[in-house]
Amino acid sequence: MKYFLGIDVGSSKTHALIVDEHGRCVGFGKAGAGNYQTVGYDGLFTALQEAFERARVVAGVDAVQIAGAGFGVAGYDFPSDREAHLREISKLGLACPLEVVNDGWNGLYAGAAQGMGVNVTAGSSNNCRGRNRNGKEGRIVGNGPTFGEYGGGIEIVQHGLQLVNYAWIKRIPATKLTQVYLDAVGAHDEIDMMDGLSSGRYHLFPYLAIDVIRVAREGDLVAQEVIRWAGAELGWLAVSVARQIEIEQEAFEVVLSGSIFEASEIVIGPMREVVLEHCPRARLMRLNCPPVVGAVILGMEQMGFDGYAIRDEMRKTASEIVK
Repeated sequence: MKYFLGIDVGSSKTHALIVDEHGRCVGFGKAGAGNYQTVGYDGLFTALQEAFERARVVAGVDAVQIAGAGFGVAGYDFPSDREAHLREISKLGLACPLEVVNDGWNGLYAGAAQGMGVNVTAGSSNNCRGRNRNGKEGRIVGNGPTFGEYGGGIEIVQHGLQLVNYAWIKRIPATKLTQVYLDAVGAHDEIDMMDGLSSGRYHLFPYLAIDVIRVAREGDLVAQEVIRWAGAELGWLAVSVARQIEIEQEAFEVVLSGSIFEASEIVIGPMREVVLEHCPRARLMRLNCPPVVGAVILGMEQMGFDGYAIRDEMRKTASEIVK
């Protein structure tokens, strides 16, 4: 029996999945954040080791029994990152062919037909990757606001803060987001919050985006504007990558992966408008399985094994055990 490993390393959590050659998911392990940009390379290895060990024990297999492995890793953005990531992965003791890519690829491999199309990830931040039928690949930088790429949790929170400030300085009407932000940091009032955020006494985190979405659903116009903005920005990520791989006029899938899309139409609607204006035959689809399935398929590819032939079984069984 052949076994394949996939590890999805994120900025908030890490998932490891072991799958047999029939597509049955036999082992799953979970660990904390593994993006080296925030936890360092020691933190990356800790996340890899903990997730893999837990999955390995559940599956009842040893490292030497893994036939192929794929790693989709947040923070793995440039060729200069490769050597250091492979060094940490080598410590797992795998003896099989393996590959490491940015975690933005996971959703594409897991969700799109034959791994072709565009994947937009919106979780703690954002990312986008794409591949056409000839194998041409496209990408964004994936490092957020520094390069003008928006739509993930931290960007939503930052834009929400800007509008809370606009309400405070009377540039725009009052918003219920003000109280949400005050409560989030424990500030007494707006001036205390602005002071604390400026001096580093207070901090904002990506998960506050959940509350911004909630307030938007409750009808707050300012919060709704934040989410419309995020959806449109995510749409532009998809359009940009589609242009790079020259599929704007083709029928292709835009896979939506990440927790922000749990907001559903409130964020997907504005995104769809932007995408269809420039890519009229595109079809937006929510990823219907854990992204780590894509990392497993990547691992299978290293052995010349067709993971797409058994992807439906992987999706089914992975959804049952990945929590």
